[in-house]
Order: sequence, then C-alpha cells, then structure tokens
Amino acid sequence: MKRKNIVGLLFCIVLFFSGFLLKGNLSMYFNIAGFMIVVGGSTAAALLSFRLDRLSITYKVVKASYSSRIKSEAEIVDILIDLAIKSKIQGVLSLQDEEQETSILYLRRGLGCLVDNYEPAQIRDILNTEMYFFKLRREDSERVLRTIGDFFPAFGIIGSVVGLISMLAGIGDTSVILATVPVALTSTLYGLTFSNFFFVPFAANIRERTNQELLLQKIIMEGIIAIDSELNPTVLKTKLLSFLTPSERKADLVPLAKIRERFQIQE
Repeated sequence: MKRKNIVGLLFCIVLFFSGFLLKGNLSMYFNIAGFMIVVGGSTAAALLSFRLDRLSITYKVVKASYSSRIKSEAEIVDILIDLAIKSKIQGVLSLQDEEQETSILYLRRGLGCLVDNYEPAQIRDILNTEMYFFKLRREDSERVLRTIGDFFPAFGIIGSVVGLISMLAGIGDTSVILATVPVALTSTLYGLTFSNFFFVPFAANIRERTNQELLLQKIIMEGIIAIDSELNPTVLKTKLLSFLTPSERKADLVPLAKIRERFQIQE
C-alpha cells in the first residue's frame, strides 16, 4: 500500500475506535461468546462453500493486492516505446532478452509470441484469451470474498437470536439477563464490522486492481501488435498515449501556435 493510504487508514481506524470510547469503556464491546458464534459460524460456512485451495488462492490474491505494486500506464507506455525502438534498430529477435527480464508475465507472454513469429491475429487471440481468463480468476476471488462477507452479518443475527432466547429463558432472573444481553448485541456488531471493515473492502480492492491490470494488458497487447507491424515508434507513442488520462499526457500535446501555423489559422 502507498504511504498516504497507510497514514489515512491508521487515522480512520483511530477515529473508528475513538467512537467506541466516547460513550463508555472499550471492554464493554468484547464478548467471547458472540465472537465465537460469528467467527466460528462464518468460517464453517466458508469451508462448506469453497474448497480449501480456492480459499488459499483468494488469500494470496488479497495479500498481493496490498503488498505488491503494479506499474502505471505511463511506465508501460515507456517500456513499449523502448521495445519498439530496440526492435527497429536491432530486429525483433533482440527482444528475446527482454522476454526473460520483464517482470510482467503478460508482457513476457506477448514478447514470447512476438519472438516466435506468431501472426498478428494469433497474437491478439492469445493475449485476448489471457485477459479473459485472468478476469475470470479475479472475479472468482472477488466472489469468494463477497460471499464470506455476507456470512458474517447472517451469523451476527444468529448470535443475537441465541442471546435473546437465553434472555427470554431467564426472565425474572436479572443475572441471566445481564449475561445474555451482551451476546445478543455484540454478535450483530461483530458480524457487521467483520463484513464491512474487511471482506467487502478486500473485494472492492481486488476489483479496482483487476480493472487497472486489464487496462495495462490492453495497452501491452496494442503495443505488441504495433511492434510486430513495425509501426514507427513515434506513431506508436501517439497511439498508446490515448490510454492515459489527459493530465498524464498534457506535456505531449502539440502547442496551439504550431497547430495554427500548420493549418494557417488566423487569430
């Protein structure tokens, strides 16, 4: 995660827990019985719903989404321009070295097709297939997280029902009521907190990262096809810059004075 995100996250966590402290002791909100019902029940439901290896993959995807940085669109464009220039000067087989050094697997896959002299239509088909199944795999991980996120509030309600049943069974006995009310209330609290503080944000982060990576893959595919067709690096740069936001390519805009001169526009 970026430093700004971490600082903001820590600030919001402190703000969140400060809200609990304003109206009482933080220990009031801890109840082992409610915690066991919510966490144990949700974990059991997750294990019944998904294979263990599917859960393991989802964990690795979440971990990578927060721990590893992906290149920006501008960095990918620069890499492709450098590759186009190298291909132009030294020939397409010179890209064999870049295939081994590049950390982005999708780019390595595209360079491999380029070096092996695949037809442009074949390269596009292979890379589109890679994109399609990459998206499917990420959507599976997102679906797992959202499903587990739905389990927690449901088991929070179950914990509340358990607490209410125990409370009704002890009508007339103040000690029983005082012992069971926290279970009923904290179970719902735990269910909503685990769902909305962890699993729903995890799923949203995976979706955002997936969309960003799909955009990078689209840029890479167009760049690989252009290099294969020996497109002029300057033309390629102009084409790839269309993937960037206006703020990222503002410096590459042609000055208005030059446009007026080229088309003989009078002020």
